[in-house]
Amino acid sequence: MKHLIIIATLLVSALTNAQTNYEKGMQKAFELWGQNNPTEASNLFERIATAEPDNWLPPYYAAQVNIMHSFGEKDEEKLSAKLKKAQDLINDATAISKNNPEILVLQALLHTAWVAFDGATYGMTLSGKVVELYTKAEQIAPENPRVVYCKAEWNIGGAKYFGQDTAPFCKDLERALELFANFKPETPFHPNWGKDRVVQVLETCGK
Repeated sequence: MKHLIIIATLLVSALTNAQTNYEKGMQKAFELWGQNNPTEASNLFERIATAEPDNWLPPYYAAQVNIMHSFGEKDEEKLSAKLKKAQDLINDATAISKNNPEILVLQALLHTAWVAFDGATYGMTLSGKVVELYTKAEQIAPENPRVVYCKAEWNIGGAKYFGQDTAPFCKDLERALELFANFKPETPFHPNWGKDRVVQVLETCGK
C-alpha cells in the first residue's frame, strides 16, 4: 500500500510538472509574439507541439503566427514558405482535432492570405474553398464569435472587391461583438482572439 501511495504521488507530481512546463511554455510563446518576435514564438509553439502530441493548440498557434504575419508580405517566395509551414501545422492540428471550427477558420484565413496577395491568380481557385470552410464552421459552431466575425470580414472584402454594399455584413460584425461578450474559452490557452479587430472593422463598416 505504501508503495502504491508513493507511485501515485510521483505520478501526480510528474503530471503537475508537465502541466506547469506546458503552461510556462505557452505563456512564453505568447509573450514573444506580443513582443513582435513571430519567428521565435512560432518555433516555441512548435517545440511545445512536439512535447504535447495530443494537444491541437500548439500547432494551431504556430500556424496562426505564420498566417497572420504573411498578410502584407510582398515577396512570393517568403509568403509561400510561411504558408507552406502554416499548412503543415494546420494538418497536424486537424489530425488531433477533426471538424474543429477554430481550425477551419484558420484554414480559411490561410487561403485568404493567398487571395490578398494576388486576387487575380488565387481568387478563382480559393474563394469557393473559403466560403465552404466558413459554412462548415458555422454549421458546427454558429455561436463562435471568430466564425461569425471572420466570415463577415471575408464577405466585406468580397463586397468591396465587386463594388457592392458592405452594410449588410456590418450586422454580422455587431453580432460577433455580442458573441465575444459572452464567449468563454475552455482554458486560458484556447482561442479567444478577434474582438479588437471586430471593433476596428466596425468603425469603418458600411462607409
